[in-house]
Amino acid sequence: MEGFEMATGRSVTAEMVTSRQTQEVQGQIIMAKKFPRDYVASCNRIMQACQRKGLAEKAMYEYPRGGTKVVGPSIRLAEALAQNWGNMSFGIVELEQKAGESQVMAYAWDLETNTRQEKIFSVPHIRSTKKGNVPLTDPRDIYEMVANQGARRLRACILGVIPGDVVEDAAEQCNQTLIKCMQEHTRNKDMHNDKSNPTNNENSVEYLVNDMAALFEKEFSVPLEAIEKYIGCKASAFSMNDLVRLKRVYTSLKDGMAKCEEVFGLPGAEKKEAQDAFAGKENKVKKEEKSSGGQQELNLEGGSDAEAK
Repeated sequence: MEGFEMATGRSVTAEMVTSRQTQEVQGQIIMAKKFPRDYVASCNRIMQACQRKGLAEKAMYEYPRGGTKVVGPSIRLAEALAQNWGNMSFGIVELEQKAGESQVMAYAWDLETNTRQEKIFSVPHIRSTKKGNVPLTDPRDIYEMVANQGARRLRACILGVIPGDVVEDAAEQCNQTLIKCMQEHTRNKDMHNDKSNPTNNENSVEYLVNDMAALFEKEFSVPLEAIEKYIGCKASAFSMNDLVRLKRVYTSLKDGMAKCEEVFGLPGAEKKEAQDAFAGKENKVKKEEKSSGGQQELNLEGGSDAEAK
């Protein structure tokens, strides 16, 4: 009798959770239909967001694959697009966790047009190292692994929902913002230089090249020679566009999209400190129980947005 009561209690709880979730989704759809997005305003918000230096620096990634260069929007830019596009729900949900792996779903849903992209995948609780595979047992390590693996799928889902021309315009705006910020940076340094001293009258791009080279050396132990080989010319011939490319490579390495040995061909190169794809957002990420069966959602800031004007 006691077991029957416990089973009944779990069933009632599950039904209540399911009912609440259904009502929330219906409410979001109704609000999206009642307050449809203003496409011009949404695009303007996206362009304004892409004019921020902080976003522009992390907006794009680049890494080599199969003799070609893979370039695209990062998870940071994808999040900004979804947040400013409006009337969207997106996130990562851990559907099930069993011995040795997690079943995870990444999704992006345009509530206004009812366009939805989702990807369901398995995340083994294993971290690959140079010494072999290491099983993960700590809940925090497992959570970070799921977040890392889910970030790439979430990015793909968001980019599959938002119109391609909007994504392209945002990427171009981020590139222009980066170039503008770098030019302002060099002008500020020129103002502090003594122009009468020829040793201080350096090419403005060289300042940024030296700063970038020092950053790669400090965080990834990548020498300037390897950077020159990747770009295809000496550092003294680098252009602003080359520096933008290096910013993309830096973002790829920080977000775990690529490894130093893959990008620069350095067998001994290794990132000094592991960073997950949600680094810096730890305080904004939380776990939420989705049902009594153990389903939980990894909510991102702005993960659900129903515009109301």
